[in-house]
Amino acid sequence: MPLLKYEQIAESLRIRISEGEFGPGDLLPSGRDLCEQWAVSRATVIKAMDVLRCDGLVAARQGTGFTVVETPVARPVGRRFAGSSRVSGGSPFRRLGAPGKEEPPRRVAEAMGLGTGAVALRRDRLMLLDDGSPLSLVTAWFPENVSDRCPRLAQKGPIAEGTTHYVARTLGRSPVQGTDVTSVRLASAPEAESLGLSGPVAVAVVLHTASDDAGEVLVCEEGVTPGHLWEQIESYPMGGRSGE
Repeated sequence: MPLLKYEQIAESLRIRISEGEFGPGDLLPSGRDLCEQWAVSRATVIKAMDVLRCDGLVAARQGTGFTVVETPVARPVGRRFAGSSRVSGGSPFRRLGAPGKEEPPRRVAEAMGLGTGAVALRRDRLMLLDDGSPLSLVTAWFPENVSDRCPRLAQKGPIAEGTTHYVARTLGRSPVQGTDVTSVRLASAPEAESLGLSGPVAVAVVLHTASDDAGEVLVCEEGVTPGHLWEQIESYPMGGRSGE
């Protein structure tokens, strides 16, 4: 299905940002320039910028236009409902170490459908609270049939457009089905160190698996959050009629 005009504009700018033409804090082309370049109305350009803003890529600067964000944001693991945006529930983060291939833990390997001894590309990030303290430790695992064709996943540092958009743009495969499994256990020693915890501490663990329309796994993420920081709120209809 061909992209709509505003989606084409957003995708073009996303690629230019990801390739380094525009860096953090840089001003993007003006609305007038984009209108002329794409032969569209101002409303179409505004809609394109809204897409990028919801993806956490750009921010509006009063009086000047839109700039590439200085601090990227990412979402905690799981709850990637259709229509949700990257900035919805997103928070600042920092990368930990350098990506590399290794054998995932058994629970992750089973979720990814990997056989014994199979490896996947590992990327770690530490989600942060507003004061800069640790919120959640996230480990993302990408199968080789994804990571080998998406070389930027192996590079140290964040991917401005986010890994989901990058993989979808590179492979033409988008996540259509997500599965979340939540459990509770004690933090391992490395997890406790990354999260600044001391002693045996309970953590909530969310295992999120995203698959494409063929059922092939694109990524499996494990989010580890200290028990005192983890909360899940659900609001839903219950089927009764008003007044009953």
